Amino acid sequence: MGEVMRVLCADDEPHALESLRQLISADPGLELVGSCSSGDEAIRLARELAPDLLVLDIRMPGASGLDVVAALDPEARPLVVFATAYDDHAVEAFELHAVDYLLKPFDDARFTKALLRARERRQKEGPAPGRARLEELLEERGEDRLVIHREGAMVMVPFEDILWVEAADQYVKVHGADGRTELMRASMGHVEKRLPAEDFLRVHRSAIIRRQAVRALTSSTSGTGRLTLEGGTTVPVSRTRMALVRRTLR
Repeated sequence: MGEVMRVLCADDEPHALESLRQLISADPGLELVGSCSSGDEAIRLARELAPDLLVLDIRMPGASGLDVVAALDPEARPLVVFATAYDDHAVEAFELHAVDYLLKPFDDARFTKALLRARERRQKEGPAPGRARLEELLEERGEDRLVIHREGAMVMVPFEDILWVEAADQYVKVHGADGRTELMRASMGHVEKRLPAEDFLRVHRSAIIRRQAVRALTSSTSGTGRLTLEGGTTVPVSRTRMALVRRTLR
């Protein structure tokens, strides 16, 4: 038998948590080192116990399962299996980048398959999976936020907190509704693809705005324009995008 994997599980549903405990305890290749019912407790226990594998619900009191992963040291994060009742846009991302994504209710065979994937990943990557894989997971998993790398840390900016985004040389500057800004090393095209089109609009090669933040549109004789956003910020509108902006604001 291979090396025993130490597992921490977290779920705010008592029945689901007990089922996870039983499944993990029944596998001789696993050691259950801890269990909890909140994201904040999962962060504390993960730092304290240093498990090899996390089995996490997505939506829990306090930090979400996704936030738990983001809060851990990038150099020492364990493998992650997500277990959730929510079939949303994150499913495809997790299938590509997490060890596995279990959609509740799942049976013993499906859980065993997830464990097999975890063992194969651990064998391939070794006990320290490394920063790159987990950063890739966090980059892709954010169906509701941008992930910004800054001085060895990662900053999460929920889409709902973004007022507008502007180009800044090799970076983009993310402006929050609260007045704060974050620099993100990415192209405007990358950010445009990440932001939901129903909520955000590219109005200039150097500007993306939140649709609901628009308070006024003014146009010039040259065919360009300016948008006034909540808080008084003004943003340029290019000539080629004026017609689209007018249609959007009707």
